[in-house]
Amino acid sequence: RVGYVNGKLVVMPDADQTEEAELNFVVAGTDDAVVMVEGGAKEVPESLVVEALEFAHNEIKRINAIQRELVEKAGKPKREFTPPEIDQSLKERVIQYVTPRIKDALLTEGKLKRQEALDRLLEETLQEIAPEDEPPGTHKQIKEIFHDIEKETVRRMILDEGRRVDGRRPDEVRPIYCRVGFLPRVHGSALFVRGETQALVSTTLGTSEDEQKIDSLEGESFKRFMLHYNFPPFSVGEVKRLGAPGRREIGHGALAERALTPLIPPKEKFPYTIRVVSDILESNGSSSMATVCGASLALMDAGVPVDTHVAGVAMGLVLEGDKAVVLTDILGMEDHLGDMDFKVAGTRKGITAFQMDCKTAGITKDIMAKALEQAREARLHILDIMKNTIDYPRKELSPYAPRIFTMQINPDKIRDVIGVGGKVIRSIIEETGVKIDIEDTGLVHIISNDQASAMKAKEIIEGITKELEVGAIYTGKVKKVVDFGAFVEIMPGVEGLLHISQISDKRINKVTDVLNVGDEVPVMVIEIDELGRPRLSRKEALRAGRGAKTF
Repeated sequence: RVGYVNGKLVVMPDADQTEEAELNFVVAGTDDAVVMVEGGAKEVPESLVVEALEFAHNEIKRINAIQRELVEKAGKPKREFTPPEIDQSLKERVIQYVTPRIKDALLTEGKLKRQEALDRLLEETLQEIAPEDEPPGTHKQIKEIFHDIEKETVRRMILDEGRRVDGRRPDEVRPIYCRVGFLPRVHGSALFVRGETQALVSTTLGTSEDEQKIDSLEGESFKRFMLHYNFPPFSVGEVKRLGAPGRREIGHGALAERALTPLIPPKEKFPYTIRVVSDILESNGSSSMATVCGASLALMDAGVPVDTHVAGVAMGLVLEGDKAVVLTDILGMEDHLGDMDFKVAGTRKGITAFQMDCKTAGITKDIMAKALEQAREARLHILDIMKNTIDYPRKELSPYAPRIFTMQINPDKIRDVIGVGGKVIRSIIEETGVKIDIEDTGLVHIISNDQASAMKAKEIIEGITKELEVGAIYTGKVKKVVDFGAFVEIMPGVEGLLHISQISDKRINKVTDVLNVGDEVPVMVIEIDELGRPRLSRKEALRAGRGAKTF
């Protein structure tokens, strides 16, 4: 693992350093090259990624040397393996029959039609060369030889002609179509289409109650941004049962989530829990990167205040000897028959997520630098198209999304807002119809679809938490009349006793001679007892008149 912390590259960063790191990669490799990379970053430039991988590779060489020392001391001899032999005469017959015909099948337009053409050619080959599968296992060998011819033909087209099976140049991105607001009922949605890969992405906004609770070795935590990736069988023309999330769903979802996380606004700025779901409608390569693009569009459509778009592209490689061709926006076939699957996501400013797997002995620094630069050019092209679809987050949230209003109170006042056994907060909720979440820091979230109700709840909480001032005059409302005085509410949820002796300058026989329930009356706070309860005076308020501080 390599991190970039406080302007320096660090090997094996600890937990605290990982939290602060602008770049956090896990790298695997041999003495000669890097073979695997997985990680995220906070919009770092391509040059820093290349530097980090070279830094990690130097450390890998040292670790490999230690492993070789262990092998010398405790290693076991490797078991011998003899691969099954292919009938050479059979191989020659298959090559002679398939080679003149396979290129036309490969150049068939469209993924499904191309595969149908290849399947027909394979069936014709089986019938021509060994219709009865004699001797047993002949059909299996023919299929293996056919696959090798297919692989070699695709690779030679790329290396020798600079031509791919769909007619594109190596550095060309497939046609892109974007649309936002695709689903009318959800809080935000987008359709992102790149060639024959389609992602339908929706964004849902929730409250803190919707956060995912995570109980891990590091302790309990809560996650407020989640991205889930679904890959139904019909997206690749198959019929299967729908089961639990598999390797693809979990891995691709985690990669896309990592790409977008650096752009998600902090809770103080946007107090919503955000869930993004990507449903792949059709797939022919790079569906995880289509998810990144679609999710970025859907977040803006939902009104999430992200600073900019994030886009991703999958790169490939065909390597033969000293000749290497880097492919932009690879097809599923190119992923299967090529030497590298290399996904890069980021903004105009830099990279936010990175994943690479190699099928060769590894990737050199020069090839890595070329692939990153080619990916940057493709990413900027995609970002331009996304920007033309929606440039900024919507100013208004969906009418179906909850409204969250925040306010800060003194943490010492939290108990007053909650009340004994939750009595006060329940009464606020019953009166206004809102939901209220209070954090230990005193940050209060008021959730409601009705702004007027939220403002009323906010006013009540402000009244409860406001500090009373002795000598200040308040306009109160008589809530209850008793023989010895009246209880007057001077702020929402705050009542004080107005003793009968403090109602008027003149002697009165009954409180109801002057005051009744529901009357509004000016009162002055003349004392606050040790329990925080105010004593009130109407006659002092009348004497003070306009010169006193009023609320």
